[in-house]
Amino acid sequence: MGADCQLTLYAADEHEADQAADLTMAEVWRIEEKYSRYIGGNALSDINRAASTGGKVNVDDETAELLNYAFTAFQLSEGLFDVSSGVLRRVWDYSTDKTPSQSSIEHLLPFIGLGKVTWETPYLHFLLSGMELDFGGIGKEYAVDRGADICRSMGIQSGLLDLGGDIRVLGPHPDSSPWEIGIRHPRNPDVSLGIIQLTSGAVATSGDYERYIEVAGKRYCHILNPLTGWPVNGLSSVTVIAEQCLLAGTLSTIAMLKEDGGKKWLDDLGIQHCWVDNKLRTGGNIRPL
Repeated sequence: MGADCQLTLYAADEHEADQAADLTMAEVWRIEEKYSRYIGGNALSDINRAASTGGKVNVDDETAELLNYAFTAFQLSEGLFDVSSGVLRRVWDYSTDKTPSQSSIEHLLPFIGLGKVTWETPYLHFLLSGMELDFGGIGKEYAVDRGADICRSMGIQSGLLDLGGDIRVLGPHPDSSPWEIGIRHPRNPDVSLGIIQLTSGAVATSGDYERYIEVAGKRYCHILNPLTGWPVNGLSSVTVIAEQCLLAGTLSTIAMLKEDGGKKWLDDLGIQHCWVDNKLRTGGNIRPL
């Protein structure tokens, strides 16, 4: 999934741990194979084949559940969390030190928007040719939750699953102590802003520091506003705690997309969170230790 991944389990014996770990990793790889945009001939490529021609595609039950979630997130975020915004990758190249032209961005904006897609289970119908979907904003978090489900089904009651910083806690350490999860400083990867202690649930962080370019002293991160085509600006990182990793990841990303308005939005939701703005001020309703 393009990131370092780690699975830590407590079990009665090594065989039980190995069996649970093998099944969990197999599930994570299955999800990557099915939904990665970098792998051809999978479920996502079938969808995008129809999207490219303005066609219709019949999806399976698992994909239907993810689409239901994606459309709900789109509505909740007032169009900011949009799995059709991946077309912007065509002009945003983070291996260079240049930003795309406004005209090249505006050329792609008409191909973005789940409002241009009709979704009636199990049929996904693209009303405009040239669109595409990208599950990059939900796939890894979904894999975390599915992996946790596998562990639980194998009787694992204590452990932690970490896929590139998207984390699910299966239960406390055997001595009942919590897991300690560091919150990265958005400008210094070797510094922690503090530690969150969890005995269950999930934590996810969205930030402007994983993939970005700097042009004329300004940072342009990989989180792109689908309405403007430009990177977000206002918050440097948002961390959310929730029962499910998929929810934590979506809410943290929506808050980033809402920029300064993301602070009040999270407060109004009442979800556990903390944030760092682009002036490195911190806030939220949880304070890392």
